[in-house]
Formats: sequence, structure tokens, C-alpha cells
Amino acid sequence: MNRPPSPSLAQRLQGLNVYLIGMMGAGKSAVGRPLAEALGYRFLDADDALEQVAGRTIPEIFATDGEAGFRELETAVLGQIAGWHSLVVATGGGVVTKPENWGHMRQGVVVWLDAPAPLLLQRLRADSTPRPLLQAGDPGARLGELLAQRQPLYAQADLRVQQAGDSPAQVAQQVLADLPAILKDPAAVPKAPVELRQADGQITPSLN
Repeated sequence: MNRPPSPSLAQRLQGLNVYLIGMMGAGKSAVGRPLAEALGYRFLDADDALEQVAGRTIPEIFATDGEAGFRELETAVLGQIAGWHSLVVATGGGVVTKPENWGHMRQGVVVWLDAPAPLLLQRLRADSTPRPLLQAGDPGARLGELLAQRQPLYAQADLRVQQAGDSPAQVAQQVLADLPAILKDPAAVPKAPVELRQADGQITPSLN
């Protein structure tokens, strides 16, 4: 039976955002929802927020602005998210490729949801979500290329959680079990912003 985290875990987080990173298919959104519920946090999918800001889907952004344009918008949206608190954020798979994004995520806790390539490919084949970066003759080979490029970057996370077909709830519980080992004492954690920014031009996603 799964146990909720102890009050001391929430105290030690003190509102710091938890950023989930990892390859597409790693289950960031699926894990993020039960993780947020267990922490008493809100959940935010950064890709959904980006589409809301742009008024276009991610494949449409790639088609008109290319990957460079998409990455620029992704960084801008992440910068706004970093001004909030008490969020579990599912990031895009390539968010780790820009140093500016690390500057935003380092204001919170970064958790790498690691999964082997065969499991990622299996999940992606079962998912109808368009993946612009996998539009290739051999998606498996393309996935391998992206993994080779990004794994050293993912490894800079505060916490790595390996999975091998576990359910999202099980992975969320593993994150909860491992978080205390990398958190500072409450007195050493800087206070998080108290209010969400709601100025014109900033994202106002529906946080579940």
C-alpha cells in the first residue's frame, strides 16, 4: 500500500518546484500527476503551457519556426514557470539542451526519469501524440541518436530515478522515497515566491 509523504518532506521542499526531465516516452506527465497530488502541489505540463501561449500545436510551431524557434519559446515559458512555486512540472524532452533552461530549473529540484530505449520506443509507438523530432525513416535509430546526445545532460539532474516498466504511481512513489536524500535542511532552503505572477502577457494555464 502506498504511503503519502511525511509532512517533513513538504517542509523541506518549502514550495520549491519539482522539474521532471527525461526523453519523450519517459512518462513525465503520467508520473507528474500522482507526484503532485502526493506532495499537495499542482501539476503543470510545460508543453501544454507552451501551446497555450503560442496558440498553436508543437508540430505547427516546428513546421513554421523550426526547432530553434520552438526552443526559444520553450525557454521563455520556462522562465515564467520558474517564477511560480509548489509545482510539479513535466518538461519537454529537449529542455536540457539550453543552458538558460538549467538556470530556471535549478531554482527548484530537477528529477531525471530514466528509462531504457526499448521501453521508450514501445511507449512512443503506442502513443498517437505527434513527435516532430521522430519524423524519420527509422524512429528507433533517431531515438537512439537523441538519447546519446541528451543522456549526459539529463545526468546533471539532482535526482535520477530509473524505471523498467513500472506504473506511473510506482515511479512517483520512488521519487518521493528518494527526494529526502538530496534536499537541504529547511533552514538552508531559500524561501519560495509567495504569489503567482499574473501580469498581462504571462501564461495562465489551468493547473490541475
